[in-house]
Amino acid sequence: MFKLFTSHPDSVGESYPRHAAFAISFGFRMFVGALACMLHGLFPFLFQRTGSRIILELHQQLVTHRPQVAASGVAAVSGVAASHEDAAAIR
Repeated sequence: MFKLFTSHPDSVGESYPRHAAFAISFGFRMFVGALACMLHGLFPFLFQRTGSRIILELHQQLVTHRPQVAASGVAAVSGVAASHEDAAAIR
């Protein structure tokens, strides 16, 4: 039963508490970004770049800066990374 809680965190090189804190924090940021996007849909003058900025920050945090776990044989998360110029244009 314990393995259900530790298998995935182990595969990405994290303890269960560290993985839980990261996932909860990440989910909260996603929620804030979603809320900003919904409000922007209703009020286009609000949060014009907030959703895009949060997406780029989360991508940077998850894909670009997360340690790669070579020893476990787990493939690195892949995705299309935005260039620094793209990121600067959105900010």
